[in-house]
Amino acid sequence: MKIRRLATTALLTFAVATAAFAQRFNPFGDGTGYEPPSKNVAYDGRFTFARIKYTPCCGYMGFYYRGLPAWAHGYVPDPRRGNAQAEANLMKIMDEVTYLHPHTDGSNVYTFDDPALMHYPVAYMVEPGFWTMTDKEAKGLNAYLKKGGFLILDDFRHDGDPRAGEGWANMEANIQRAIPGAQLLPLNPSMVVYDSFFKIPSFDIIPQAYDREKPEFFGVFEDNDTKKRLMVVVNYSTDISDFWEFSATGFRPIDESNEAYKLGVNYIMYGMTH
Repeated sequence: MKIRRLATTALLTFAVATAAFAQRFNPFGDGTGYEPPSKNVAYDGRFTFARIKYTPCCGYMGFYYRGLPAWAHGYVPDPRRGNAQAEANLMKIMDEVTYLHPHTDGSNVYTFDDPALMHYPVAYMVEPGFWTMTDKEAKGLNAYLKKGGFLILDDFRHDGDPRAGEGWANMEANIQRAIPGAQLLPLNPSMVVYDSFFKIPSFDIIPQAYDREKPEFFGVFEDNDTKKRLMVVVNYSTDISDFWEFSATGFRPIDESNEAYKLGVNYIMYGMTH
């Protein structure tokens, strides 16, 4: 009888552990996860953080973190960890250190084919390895970039990481669908974007949260000319927004969070002035 009770306890423990794993990586068992609600700030001319949403690829892996779609990582706070929206924290920093005075009472979510996106000069997207794009969205991204929009791609796992989705090839193919012939060129700290507000002398100061590889940075320039406007910046093999999200929790070191904020501030100031 005692052996039977022990075996039953072990099976129950295994079942609970398995259920917990499933809830984190595939909460509904069907690979769809859930779509978090969003409430956009009404347009009034002030800078508002604009996040891009898309339908993620790759079945349940497109919802691997808390059942959220890949585009929403950092958008929905986790009450168990005491974190905040990544963009909410970044906007508070922008309001403190610049004269931009952005909205700090909310942020917006759009697809690339939403005409309202044209009101917002800087757009931000995460997990581009899971990014899927319709033809209509590709046309919208083309129009957005050509009109002067600046796109930041972040939270991008290095190829080979199981959380990378379809990886670099997927992201590059989508960029080239939107801008035929576009080249993703390596960036370096001497470029204007890394001196647009704070001076970032070296990529060695860029903190890493959980990515194993060294962070790399790439960009798409008008006419593939590095002397012209930078239209897209890609933070590859790093997750800068993770430091924004957890900066007030003690989960990440303060000095590392400060470096991550500098990068975010520079990107937004570059997008606003170029």
